[in-house]
Amino acid sequence: MSLDLKLRPIVDIRKCKFNTENFPTKSSDEQICVEQAVQKKYEDLHIKLKVHPSLPELLKEHHKNFLYNSITYLSSGYECLDSSRPWLCYWILHSLSLLGVQLDNRKKKSVVKFLSKCQNEDGGYGGGPGQLSHLAATYAAVNSLVILGTEEALASINRQKLQDFLFRIRQVDGSFSMHVGGEVDIRGAYCALSVASLTGILVPKLLDGTAEWIVSCQTYEGGFAGFPGMEAHGGYAFCGLAALVILNKGHLIDEQALLRWLVNRQMRLEGGFQGRTNKLVDGCYSFWQGGAFPLLYTLLSRDGKFPPNHIFEERALQEYLLVCCQSPAGGLLDKPGKNRDIYHTCYTLSGLSVAQHYRGISILGSKRNAVMPTHSLYNITPDLARKALLYFSSLGLPNKGTSDT
Repeated sequence: MSLDLKLRPIVDIRKCKFNTENFPTKSSDEQICVEQAVQKKYEDLHIKLKVHPSLPELLKEHHKNFLYNSITYLSSGYECLDSSRPWLCYWILHSLSLLGVQLDNRKKKSVVKFLSKCQNEDGGYGGGPGQLSHLAATYAAVNSLVILGTEEALASINRQKLQDFLFRIRQVDGSFSMHVGGEVDIRGAYCALSVASLTGILVPKLLDGTAEWIVSCQTYEGGFAGFPGMEAHGGYAFCGLAALVILNKGHLIDEQALLRWLVNRQMRLEGGFQGRTNKLVDGCYSFWQGGAFPLLYTLLSRDGKFPPNHIFEERALQEYLLVCCQSPAGGLLDKPGKNRDIYHTCYTLSGLSVAQHYRGISILGSKRNAVMPTHSLYNITPDLARKALLYFSSLGLPNKGTSDT
């Protein structure tokens, strides 16, 4: 473990300001406002360091309390996510696991019971009990059950019906719709392959043409779009790359173009990542962009190019997350001025984990800022991923339906 107490000098940060080239736009005005807010945070930190040299600090106890309370009670502001309740479970459970918190058995049983009500007769999971099966909700539910990790949680997944559901939403070109009759995009391919590989139901017939369809989503910029011909986006890029790594088909993409696009998404002044070209920094992309790097390293290593250190600036990313994305009351956020929420808490902590864990541990600030490592393919901790993979592989493949060829 190494501790890096050095922050970027303020003078260097000032050199990184956005240049409008005397042609201001609404987007450039927004960028400048964000830079000013971030710079103020960094300047305040440098002043506080004279008195508290251990800063910046990850407010672990505050975040733990915020998340633990959210398991049983959410404010009315989350009503709009009624069709995303398995996601709420996943965001909370994964965040707690990164902070090293285990739920007690009673709470685990309660979550398993709820998620079991979300699995429909067709094998997919809905956004809540009685809701239409949706691939994104299915991904979140399976990940949540894997994080819970109990025999009851893992056994609650009806693998045969789940596999049938994946075949039902698979398209002839190898892509996947998000639900029966729903939209097709690269998220579907990743969610389908992720749950299939985790639960041991990934079979060749399910994969026919999928890798080639995903590769067709890589854009001229180097990133991946949600659908062929669209704009490259951080979340889609992660989904495309992770899906190809699961398929062992990463060699089909333009690795150098993707690497160039990824490194250019890290903001020079802020230190965090943006999701698309000419967009604002956002804490959640610390994982959607940052989490793609370990996956890309596995492809580079085939040619003996395994990098000795992160290719992005992990110190700057940790600085942005710790200084600009924490609520003093617990929970993390997009950027200064935004409200805390469970989604950003999950993905900022995930990005912090990626930045800290690579060929050892590198932590900005005190060693108390360390979080658990995350498995970049699934974004759950490696021990839980391994436990699930071993459990489901011991069961073998389902025995009937379209799944045996």
